[in-house]
Amino acid sequence: MDLRQTVVRGATRTDNALIDAGLRAHMNKVYGMMSGAMLITGVVAFLVGQNTQLLSLIFSTPLQWVVMLAPLGVVFLLAARINKMSMASAQSVFWGFSGLMGLSISYIFAVYTGFSIAQTFLITSIAFAGLSLFGYTTKKDLSGWGSFLVMGLIGIIAAAIINIFLGSPALAFAISVIGVLVFAGLTAYDTQNIKNTYLQMAHSGNSEWLGKAALMGALSLYLNFLNMFLLLLALFGQRE
Repeated sequence: MDLRQTVVRGATRTDNALIDAGLRAHMNKVYGMMSGAMLITGVVAFLVGQNTQLLSLIFSTPLQWVVMLAPLGVVFLLAARINKMSMASAQSVFWGFSGLMGLSISYIFAVYTGFSIAQTFLITSIAFAGLSLFGYTTKKDLSGWGSFLVMGLIGIIAAAIINIFLGSPALAFAISVIGVLVFAGLTAYDTQNIKNTYLQMAHSGNSEWLGKAALMGALSLYLNFLNMFLLLLALFGQRE
């Protein structure tokens, strides 16, 4: 009896060690893809942002709506079709999306000073790292935050659309403040969700599914980071 218990405990410890190692590899993949996407976005935004003629062509014509809405369309496409895509195709769409996002935010280099952009990026990086670490390590179940955060996100989007027509500085300020809080919460929530999803599927042995789950996790964290950055820039950025 004692021998059997020892064998079972040893096997359990081995399984747990394998799951822990797999989880670390999975999270590293998520953060790696997210970082790669941010790099592509930053490079595209910087290069386009230095070309005043190209900026004028994009943001002074109806083309700006195509540039602004195209990334949103790609996100919906990826979310709806990823299970039918190969991993290679899904990654290609993801990298293409990050390039489109760089094009859509390139205006910041004409609106804000370079120092202000760099400073805000650093602040966002520190805040994001802390929030993501909290989501990964906390023992508290954050699943209850989901519906509240989604409602907040929908409210922000609706208010932002309304403010396109109103042009209210007070409403824009409120959107930015509330938006930062919502995306901060989503960062912790999504990190825990990515971790829990892996733990639930770790025994499946479906490497392609886990790869796609890592990609979608990277996409969610990327969007949280980018939106926090843009909202903080709107709040504290020094304009040219």
